[in-house]
Amino acid sequence: MWTPGVSALSFLALATSALCQPIGLSPYTNPILPGWHSDPSCAYVEEDDTIFCVTSTFIAFPGLPIYATKDLQNWKQVSNVFNRPSQIPSLSNTTNQQGGIYAPTLRYHDGTFYLIVSFLGPEIKGLVFTSSDPYSDAAWSEPLEFSVRGIDPDIFWDDDGTVYVTSADDARIQHYSLDLQTGETGPVTYLWNGTGGASPEGPHLYRKDDFYYLMIAEGGTELNHAETMVRSKNRTGPWELCPHNPILTNRNTTQYFQTVGHADLFQDGTGNWWAVALSTRSGPEWKNYPMGRETVLAPATWEEGEWPVVQPVRGQMQGPLPRENKDGIKGDGSFVNEPDHVTFAPGDSIPSHFLYWRYPETSNFAVSPQDHPNTLRLTPSLYNITGNASSTPEEGITLLTRRQTDTLFTYSVDIAFDPQVPDEEAGVTLFLTQLQHVDLGLVLLESQNGTSSPAFQLRTEGHGNYEGSLPGRIVSVPEGWRGESIRFQIQAVSDTQYEFSVASVKTPAQRAVVGYADSRIVSGDTGRFTGEFASFFLSFFLFIVYLGSDGLT
Repeated sequence: MWTPGVSALSFLALATSALCQPIGLSPYTNPILPGWHSDPSCAYVEEDDTIFCVTSTFIAFPGLPIYATKDLQNWKQVSNVFNRPSQIPSLSNTTNQQGGIYAPTLRYHDGTFYLIVSFLGPEIKGLVFTSSDPYSDAAWSEPLEFSVRGIDPDIFWDDDGTVYVTSADDARIQHYSLDLQTGETGPVTYLWNGTGGASPEGPHLYRKDDFYYLMIAEGGTELNHAETMVRSKNRTGPWELCPHNPILTNRNTTQYFQTVGHADLFQDGTGNWWAVALSTRSGPEWKNYPMGRETVLAPATWEEGEWPVVQPVRGQMQGPLPRENKDGIKGDGSFVNEPDHVTFAPGDSIPSHFLYWRYPETSNFAVSPQDHPNTLRLTPSLYNITGNASSTPEEGITLLTRRQTDTLFTYSVDIAFDPQVPDEEAGVTLFLTQLQHVDLGLVLLESQNGTSSPAFQLRTEGHGNYEGSLPGRIVSVPEGWRGESIRFQIQAVSDTQYEFSVASVKTPAQRAVVGYADSRIVSGDTGRFTGEFASFFLSFFLFIVYLGSDGLT
């Protein structure tokens, strides 16, 4: 079970139109999509009176989640654009932890949704997914592939119907036509390289009041991140510089929300303008942000013939929110910020907001197998969640994750596991990447005298932004607990510290703390573009050194 503050995420595991009536300025809280939700892009659909947004997922699967809202307050995940291996087969052997698919653009045109994105795996290619039903995974197409120029493609329809892609490559913004039937691209025009900030990227092209407006991110994705804009009467320039650039940033401030950028602009059903952007809840120190880059919302105004004005991002904001309409959102998915209590009942499937790292071996995850209802049976993977030089990603790891969405939470998993093979292990992990995670597992360890015994093992891979001693401990399993189901628990006891504990399911009140980990371990470094997951795993760990044990009382 997972809820904010005093919540818990428990599993039983074996191994009318609300947008039409605004109600003045109303308060709301950022982030609107908490946890790792970077590079947001949104589109309003008048026929459905609904706003749809997508965010990046890199090498996590399923990917490119679509969120829907009618009131900008309640957000439901309604589908995953990338939901089957046939759409991007080579994700299975994408080794770069920051590779895969990111910085998508979502647009709606003539009754069809278009999702354009670059894929950075063994090869780099542009992808366009389409759908006429955003509430269905199956309705999202196999992608049209095209020769993309770099990263962060935007899709745009000009007045004559010609489709153009605007993307970032070679430190400048590039622009070219795209045939949506064949994938053929036209000649490249170089549009702009920004105002002098590093890494001009994340372009979006808008048509408004006889102007073409080009908005980009620049300054890098760290503390200097910002949004800047130019406009022209012609699609390819020459460009007029916005006099109040950057139009959105929190750089050079002491605000809690930092790295604000990679934004998109959209209108709601009443004509009000809004900006969505990524941000980290890190403060200017930019050291402690285990949830990674999240999606924030800021009100904007964009008068006729003028430049957009976007309010600076804060945690508590006010804007012309539509009337609340949670029940009007279609789809069977989960609302963000709602607690999870998953029992894996017969006939259920794994929740769509749970994620794997690359493609799973689906046979390793069985919901309510015969004679074991209300369980998730896990089959161990050959390779552990860290991997090593000899591992091959396409074979998959038995790892199932859930985004950390709250600063304070309790996550617990009931695991029935009796290891018979040395170094076979099951447990829970704070997972950022395969090179950066903190694990608590039940493992059969072999001592120097050749005997084996079960133990709880707390271990750390990577160090992130943390500079202290890394946590690690091995504790013997009490005799009375052996062969019994164990409740593994991770609790965020503060905004900087996680507590790892275990208990027998028969006597859950007799919980024993194994150790603590600093949240900066799972902040930045190899996962600076993503965010942390609480998850459980089952695997053969290939290289384990037995260090002795403390014992639990």
